[in-house]
Amino acid sequence: MRLDGHDPAAIESAAERLAAGELVAFATETVYGLGARADDDAAVDKIFAAKGRPRGHPLIVHVVDRGAAIPFAARIPPIAARLMDEFWPGPLTVIVPRASGMATAAAGGHATLALRAPAHPVAHALLVAAQRHGVTGIAAPSANRFGRVSPTLAQHVVDEFGEALPVLDGGPCRIGIESSIVDCSGPRPMLLRPGVLTQARIEAAAGEPLAAADDSAPQAPGTLEAHYAPHAKVRLMATSMLHTALQMLGGQPMRLAVYSRTVPSGMAPGLRHRRMPARPEQAAHELFSVLRELDDEGVQLIWVEEPPPGPDWDGVRDRLTRAAAT
Repeated sequence: MRLDGHDPAAIESAAERLAAGELVAFATETVYGLGARADDDAAVDKIFAAKGRPRGHPLIVHVVDRGAAIPFAARIPPIAARLMDEFWPGPLTVIVPRASGMATAAAGGHATLALRAPAHPVAHALLVAAQRHGVTGIAAPSANRFGRVSPTLAQHVVDEFGEALPVLDGGPCRIGIESSIVDCSGPRPMLLRPGVLTQARIEAAAGEPLAAADDSAPQAPGTLEAHYAPHAKVRLMATSMLHTALQMLGGQPMRLAVYSRTVPSGMAPGLRHRRMPARPEQAAHELFSVLRELDDEGVQLIWVEEPPPGPDWDGVRDRLTRAAAT
């Protein structure tokens, strides 16, 4: 059920549903989220059931601002505070020590909790309205079946869960891939998931370098080796390998799609080609939509040209690497 995310009455109705322990999907600037009130473990359990998500795999709790984050945290480490001040509201999630008894289900039972303040006006309006009904935070992973392609349109959510689920439609997501995640709970900050914010920007705001994730890092959303996968098999290929493989196909028709920055010559009949944007932020914006569209066209294989080297492409590279790992 698509609702106008800019209609105050729809926002109020969604907030009331959340307060009653029901699920609501809503637009953010990254991807659409599937939300439940974070302080109600029974409500959060509905998210895990709907997505088919393992209950030990934590969720992100969305809050209005830094003040609203405080009750969920045992403490806000200085590094987390600096990142909140610089990037909130926006596409950055921080992991902090969790306050005892708070958002236990959303945290997957772990001692840490992921927090974010989204910048999208629909998400912000929903959080403000929910506060009036006693909902201080909304646990919300991406609104898709577990491990599958994240939604960047309201229709994507309807396609996943049907018309019964209320979806606050805020239009296409501006960013298109999930937030960067920084673990601030240990002695050194760690980048657990890249996004559109480069590591250099995060380190400049943090005032110190980020450590690489290791076995001591807490579990974080969207960091499984295989994730973000369409039904078609994705293969990530270097430019030269892609062009060679296409030449070897000859004239054989295949249910194959190619997503690449370069335009291969002599492609087989019926082969679908989508041009990957040259700018990383544009590629991030359309990535999940392209994968979904190719699935809808019935392709069985998607050959993707590897993104260029460099930190600006880390978020796109991460999503494609995980999509190809299935």
